[in-house]
Formats: sequence, structure tokens, C-alpha cells
Amino acid sequence: MKILQIACVLLGLGLSPSSLTAEIHLGQGIFSGEVTENSVFLQTRLTVSSTLDESGDLAGSPGWACFEWSTSSTFSDAQRTELVEAVADHDFIVRCALQQLQPATRYYFRPLFGENAEQLTAGPTGSFQTLRGGSSTEPVQFIVGSCMNYNKFMHGELAKASGPVTATEEDKELGFPAFVSMQRLQPEFCVLTGDIVYYDNKISNAKTLPELRKCWHEQFRFPRMIDFFRDVPTYWSKDDHDFRFNDSDNASSREPKPETGIELFREQLPIVAMEDRDTPTYRTYRVNSQLQLWFTEGRDYRSPNKMKDGPEKSLWGTEQREWLKRTLAASDATWKILISPTPMVGPDDAYKKDNHANLGGFRHEADAFYSWLKEQDIQNFMTVCGDRHWQYHSIHPSGYEEFACGALNDENSRLGVPPGSKRGTDPDSLVRQPYLAPHAYGGFLSFTAGDVLKIQFHTSRGDVMYSVTHDASGQTLPQ
Repeated sequence: MKILQIACVLLGLGLSPSSLTAEIHLGQGIFSGEVTENSVFLQTRLTVSSTLDESGDLAGSPGWACFEWSTSSTFSDAQRTELVEAVADHDFIVRCALQQLQPATRYYFRPLFGENAEQLTAGPTGSFQTLRGGSSTEPVQFIVGSCMNYNKFMHGELAKASGPVTATEEDKELGFPAFVSMQRLQPEFCVLTGDIVYYDNKISNAKTLPELRKCWHEQFRFPRMIDFFRDVPTYWSKDDHDFRFNDSDNASSREPKPETGIELFREQLPIVAMEDRDTPTYRTYRVNSQLQLWFTEGRDYRSPNKMKDGPEKSLWGTEQREWLKRTLAASDATWKILISPTPMVGPDDAYKKDNHANLGGFRHEADAFYSWLKEQDIQNFMTVCGDRHWQYHSIHPSGYEEFACGALNDENSRLGVPPGSKRGTDPDSLVRQPYLAPHAYGGFLSFTAGDVLKIQFHTSRGDVMYSVTHDASGQTLPQ
């Protein structure tokens, strides 16, 4: 009764009780994303709690925030970003850009946040290292993962888990075990290439904006993810499930609409400035003298999946495809790695029609691209893909390699399709496959790129299942 009386007094004074008594949390932690030699995006989300509410959501909180950043962990020479208001229109996310940073430098950052601009509380400290750039010969280690299915992880068979159900009750409190395994490797950055959340899982079945946002809230509050992203900068790409629904293109009117999926991905992750609706999400970065990475966009510009395959059908769109060819031809990096949300080599399931490996899908564009690579004599080019829920190392008939990272959690994994299978996209065994996961398991890939390129296939618990190392001439070195 006393609380109610106090509330009535405050309201009589024209004040909101929540404005004076509410406690603001950072229930999804802090992020750094899209790090370059001299820039980065920092992000956090203000929340009313650090735990899910009765509806299973993590509600946002209005307030203000900025970021303090320094080359010192003590913040002795700290600078601050502009102060940003956390508002419902942006899901209470605050994102700030740092510019004019120094290459190959470790920076520390922390959010300052509060109900108003005058009283700010310091949040947890995170860190990132800027890219070394093309003049550095120091090797770099990074990780690629994909397909983390929250509902299969949390609910197993009830959510139609396709792989072994291994999540313990502790895992369900802390989050995906793969993030512990990845953090143990101390990567300089991480690439998560599509299907970050699943809007269309049987349990979520998200269509409206609050439902779609809830998919991000419920997953990104996991302590293991918060710990990982605090000190590992990220690059993100979207695929079908975190765009609209399975194998989705832009042709149908089914909810969620294409424009909703595009805008929400830009809202939730530190890829572009919050108000930026124009900068393409395909991009390339020179990591060091040996390595250049390309990230392609597979949903925004594609032709309808049902369109007859041929010269006019494109998954990338003309502008992106020409950009990709132009920047590849101009690169003098030893290792040229395209990280794609979907496979180009496979094999994949024969019934599918939505990627470059699929018969009747977008195979014509893929074949033309591989022919162009050969004509231009592009050396040491390879693709790394998400989307497929099994790990493999495949070699296209042209000789170019593809590495699939598989699904991040065990419950979302499955057995793959080998070359020569009548159930697959390579019935004539034209694809060579040095490695195909022998059983269903979740996991990720780790890369070390220097004078040699080492690629390792890990399970979600960190065990190495397969490893391959190439020298600059393209030769495979003995393990």
C-alpha cells in the first residue's frame, strides 16, 4: 500500500515513478562490429532486466548512453562518443561509430548509460583490435560459424531437433557451448554468416515486429554470448531464417515482408549506422598482407527462386556480382576468401532451389563465376559457407575449394549429402570431397592466415575433427 501511495504522490506532481525508481540493465551485453584498420561500431541495448520476463522476452528500457574508449584498460586517456537516446523505434539499441583509429591496436571500451543525460553509470569493459591491413605480415586467427537455433537448443525434440540433443540444464542457462570453445581459441574476430536467429521455427513462428525482435532478445541475453562478444569483434551476414523464413526470396507476400527482414537485420546488429538504409551489406576487407575477405549479400537482390535458371537469374544481383569480380581482380592478397551465407559447391539436397549449388536454383550464375575465375587466373580463391547444417570440405570441378562451417549447436546439425548421391546436387560425382562430417554434430571453423593458411573443423565442444593447411602455391601441406 505504501508503494502505491508514493506512486500516487509522484503522479500528482506530474512525475513518472519509473523515471525515478527504474533500474536500467544491459541485458544483451556490449558488442563491437565491422572493425577495420581505423573504425568500428560499438553497440549495446538498454533493458529493464537481465533476465527474461514471463512472456519470454527481454523488454527494452528508455534512457541515454554513450561509449567511452581508450588504448588503456584504465581509461586514462579516454574519449567519449556522442550521447544517444535509447528509443522504442530502434528497439532501445544504442550504436556509435569510432573513426580515425590506429591499425593493429587494442582498444578498450565501455558504455555509460542512465535514465537521463546527467547521471550516467559505467557498464562493463570490452575490447577489440583494429585490423592490421595490407602492410602487415603478422598472421591472424579468426572463426566462422552459422545456424544457431535457439528453440532446438532449448526444447530439443519439441522443436524438431535434427541432430543429437546434448544441451544440459546448465547449457540452457548459460547458452551455446560453442561460444566457450570459440573464446578459448582467442580469435581476433568472428564471422557469423547467416541464420543467426530462426524466425520460422515451429515454436517461434515470428511474423510481427515484436515477435521478430523477441527472437534476438531471448538469444543474445545468454551469458556465454555476452562474454564472447565483449572481447571478440564481429562481422554478420543474414540468410533465409533471419530474413523471413526457410528458402525465402523477395517474391511472396507472406509475413514478414522482405523490407521488414532487411531493416530489422540492420537494426539488431552493428553492421551499418542505425539510420543507414543505403550502404550495401556486401563488403570486402583487407585483413593483413596475405588475407582479404569478402562478405556477400544473398537475400536482398536475388531473383525469384522459381524463376527458370539461366543468364538472367541471379542470387547476387548485377551490381553486387560486378563489384565482386572487380574487387577480386584488383586484389593482390595471397588468400582470397569469400564468406557466403549459402554454398556455391555443395553438394546440397536435390530438392532445394535457393542457392548456387542447387540444380534449377542459381547454378548458372555459379558456373559462370567459376569460369570467370579460371579465365582471370584468380589464385588461392575459396568459399566458406554457412546454411548447410553439416561440415564439409569440397572441391569444385574447376579446382576451387569450399569449406562449410555447419550448424553451431548439436541440436541443429544433421548428416550431409555426399558426392554421387541421387538425393543430392552432384549425382555424377563431379565434386571431390576430402571431408564430410561422419555424424551429426554442431561446430565451427577456425582459420589462421599468414604465409600458410590453416583451416580446422571443430565440434561445438572444441574438438578438432579435420584440418587442412595450404601454402601460397596452393599445395596442401601434410598434417
